Amino acid sequence: MRRMTKQEDSMGCGAACVAFVTHKTYRQAVKVLGPKKASTDGFRLKELVDALNKYGLEYHFKYVKPHMQSSIYQDGVIVFIKRSARYPHGHYLVRHDGVWGDPWINVVLDKKLANARSGYRKRLPGKARWALLPKKK
Repeated sequence: MRRMTKQEDSMGCGAACVAFVTHKTYRQAVKVLGPKKASTDGFRLKELVDALNKYGLEYHFKYVKPHMQSSIYQDGVIVFIKRSARYPHGHYLVRHDGVWGDPWINVVLDKKLANARSGYRKRLPGKARWALLPKKK
């Protein structure tokens, strides 16, 4: 299994997911998305879709309604989980080989960015609100 990309900025989980899907480095993805937002505001769905499209991938985003829940379980899907006490700003994760790639898997245990680790988890750590879906061919 491929190594999950680790986020290197406090709000860079979306950039890490884009880097993973496009087989680029985290810094290459941040350069396309904008370095300032990776450490301050984070990235909006449209910005991530635009970056994926720049890399030649066709993505779109949708609000995750109950009837479409099963569509998030395909490889390459990036989800945004809703804000919560554990994730006050929400969090992006990416689906790969039947598991969820998490760019900062230990954020709940250690809030220090210097100690951030990426990894995989079997279940989403929250409710998926939005999904970035690859367009069907």
